[in-house]
Amino acid sequence: MKRFAGLRTTLGHARLDRNEVAGSLGDMGTFLPLLVGMSAQNGLSFSAALFFAGLLNVVTGLTFAIPMAVQPMKAIAAVALTEGLTVPQILAAGVSVSVVILLLGVTGLVDWLNRVIPKAVVRGLQLALGLSLLMKALQMVAGTRVAIGADSYLTGVLAALLVLALFFSRRVPAALVLFGAGIVLAMWKDPRVLGSLGVGITLPHFTPPAWDDFATSFPKAALPQIPLTTLNSVIAVCALSIDLFPDRPARPRRVAISVGLMNLVAAWFGGMPMCHGAGGLAGQYRFGARTNGSILVLGVVKMAVAVSFGASLMTLCRAFPASILGVMLAFSGMELALVTRDQTSRTDAFAMLMTAAACLGLNNIALGFVLGWGLTLCLRLRPFRVEDPDRE
Repeated sequence: MKRFAGLRTTLGHARLDRNEVAGSLGDMGTFLPLLVGMSAQNGLSFSAALFFAGLLNVVTGLTFAIPMAVQPMKAIAAVALTEGLTVPQILAAGVSVSVVILLLGVTGLVDWLNRVIPKAVVRGLQLALGLSLLMKALQMVAGTRVAIGADSYLTGVLAALLVLALFFSRRVPAALVLFGAGIVLAMWKDPRVLGSLGVGITLPHFTPPAWDDFATSFPKAALPQIPLTTLNSVIAVCALSIDLFPDRPARPRRVAISVGLMNLVAAWFGGMPMCHGAGGLAGQYRFGARTNGSILVLGVVKMAVAVSFGASLMTLCRAFPASILGVMLAFSGMELALVTRDQTSRTDAFAMLMTAAACLGLNNIALGFVLGWGLTLCLRLRPFRVEDPDRE
């Protein structure tokens, strides 16, 4: 009975108005580029990923009374796009992260892990992944090798200018505008795309990853995602919820368990690795969301689109202009890299930059993470400490 009472209380906070609908789009700038990118580049099922993203939105809206975001695991997405992970490897990485986060939540060790891993190292990982995504995006635009056309340098430049023009707009999400423009250009470039789109009920099917996929993806994608998820999807999002919703904040243990359970179900059916996130919560709040009503609406719409159009969406993803997709991914990469601006002390900035350099220079996220962690521990020792000039 307590569960039903809790559910009624949670639903009692939900509102459905134009502000909630507008707020539901606040995190689409991150969600759409990574979903379209992995669908077009890695072969991830667009319909299955969209369906489970919507289902997780609905479950989250029934669990939390705030507009708790459900967004892609950015580290896994960045590694997948830059290193060409297979779909089973992407799904396996999501399962691995979820198992670790679930254990941390159930045992209450999530706060301990947050203390053990230096924030500068986590920021170094985010900087490296953001820059990797940005470089991949520029390569995609350059790969069009056409100056003018539906998919060309000019298209990329115009798309970038459009994003800059709408960068601070609260009414018009730039990612949605670019996504719409990309669909129009895809149909213009290849008219057969329009004929391939069809309405028909399509449901996800069982696609389990193999053991080799877990072994391959863990050091490449899961290991760098674990500290990011712990910091951003659990600790930071709970801290932000206290600031925005002091009367109904999210609790770390509950959020950790929620993140842990997400991919343990969705990944076996082709669902993209998902988590919660402070950036997504801030974005949805910025666009007007104040209750879980926005999340419930968004989830229902995603599921309806996925079930209605199904597999025909993959044809559209393959025809999506690389120049526009590159611009979308570029701004996602910059958004990921910009969170590192809080490392203002000389020592923390040094550790962050060295971690990022190790990840990029060695082309190995796991090894860069270990080296960055070791370097940060050394910098805490007095003989190696890098002091700010004005403090010397």
